[in-house]
Amino acid sequence: MEKNIGFIGLGIMGRPMVLNLMKAGHKVTVYDINESAAQKLVHEGAVGAKSPKETAENKDIIFTMLPNSKHVEEVVLGENGVIESAKKGSVIIDMSSISPVVSKKIACEVNKKDIEMLDAPVSGGETGAIDGTLAIMVGGNEEVFDKVKDVLHDMGKTITLVGDNGCGCTAKLANQIMVNLNIAAMSEALVFAAKAGIDIEKMYNAIRGGLAGSAVLDQKVPRILDRNFVPGGKISINLKDITNVMETAHDIDVPLPLTGELLEIFHALKADGKENDDHGGIVQFYEKIANVQVKRS
Repeated sequence: MEKNIGFIGLGIMGRPMVLNLMKAGHKVTVYDINESAAQKLVHEGAVGAKSPKETAENKDIIFTMLPNSKHVEEVVLGENGVIESAKKGSVIIDMSSISPVVSKKIACEVNKKDIEMLDAPVSGGETGAIDGTLAIMVGGNEEVFDKVKDVLHDMGKTITLVGDNGCGCTAKLANQIMVNLNIAAMSEALVFAAKAGIDIEKMYNAIRGGLAGSAVLDQKVPRILDRNFVPGGKISINLKDITNVMETAHDIDVPLPLTGELLEIFHALKADGKENDDHGGIVQFYEKIANVQVKRS
């Protein structure tokens, strides 16, 4: 069933998600602080809005896809925010990767206005957003989830309710630990092999069918060999996510020694001017300290 939708945040992920919603027949009103990003989608059939408040007026569902916790809080609860115009019974679905604590706080505030909220961060990167094959991990009320599940399927392939408000964000942070530590481990192995003089492409083909094989290996090794660090998931965004991981872990007294080291690697890459590279660029940290480059023979 077609919905009247608002969508705030039209970056690398948000833009293709909006296109898939429109392709599915939904009417989508869009807003972004970058006016040109919104105008491009207006030219492709979306309706433009001048504020989050205007975006949310008379909408069934309002999506947010923003860089961090403070942006989501400001857009939803701030002046000219979503909460000022969203109708009773509407559903705010935040698909950003933010702190579970902040997500639960926002949900509590909008619930006071009889507005529902789900946290529904995604995995799959820009490719998944374009193809409509994102994995979406959802936190919130099951009845609300059931009402909007079909719309989520217009943007994703695997849609899973993992628990109450905040649980989607927690699942995404756990996902970020696994993905980025996997990339870091792969990077160590690639640099080790490159320094030893092995043909990396042959090694990759030899190990990808075994236990070391993974989606990370298949997505990142060919790009690294091509020295292609155009971002699907920027180092800066993953730095933000891993910072959220460590802050949340400290709040609940969970030591994460490997993730702590990963955070320092991200900070080193940022200091080296690599923050806008894809997170496959983690390999560049290891290359620099080993004085070797992973490339085709």
